[in-house]
Amino acid sequence: MRNGSGLARRAGGRASQARGAARQAGFTYVGLLVLVALIGIVLASVGQVTKTVMQRERETELLFIGREYRHAIARFFRQNHRFPLTLEELVTVETGGPTPQHYLRRLYRDPMTHAVDWTLIPAPGQGIMGIASSSQRAPLKRAGFDVADESFEKAETYADWMFLFDPRAMLMLAAPGPTSGR
Repeated sequence: MRNGSGLARRAGGRASQARGAARQAGFTYVGLLVLVALIGIVLASVGQVTKTVMQRERETELLFIGREYRHAIARFFRQNHRFPLTLEELVTVETGGPTPQHYLRRLYRDPMTHAVDWTLIPAPGQGIMGIASSSQRAPLKRAGFDVADESFEKAETYADWMFLFDPRAMLMLAAPGPTSGR
C-alpha cells in the first residue's frame, strides 16, 4: 500500500507542476500581447511624427520655390516691361541677342502635389503675376512668415499661399515716406 500511496503522491505532484507550467505559459503569452500592443502604439506615434516632419519640409520647400517664382516674375517684368504669358517663358526667353535669358533654371514642381500643376494668378491685362499651390490641404505653419508672405498667416489651405509680384506694391515700398519740414 505504501507503494500505491507514493505513486498517487507523485502523480498529484506532476499534475500540480503541469498546472503551474500552464499558468506561467499563459502569463508569458499575456506579456507578449502587451509588448506587441506597446510596440504598435510607439510605431503609430513615430509614423505620425514622421508625417508631420515631412509636411513641414514640404512647406519649407513650397516657400522657397514660391519665392523663386516671385523673383523670376519680378526680373522678367523689370527687363521686359510686361508679365510672362506662360511659366515656360521664365525658363527661356529669346532676347534677340546671342544668348537667351533665363529667369528660372527649370519649372519646379509643387511640393504639395508633386506635379507642375500650379494655380496661375493672372496679371491685370494679360500674363501671370504669380503662382499658388493647387493643394487644398491645411498648412501646419501659421506664423513666422517673411514680410512679403505675411498674408499667409490667415491662409486656410496651401492654395491661399499666393506668391505674387505686384509692381504697384513694389513702387509703394520703394517710395520715400513723408519728410518733416524742420
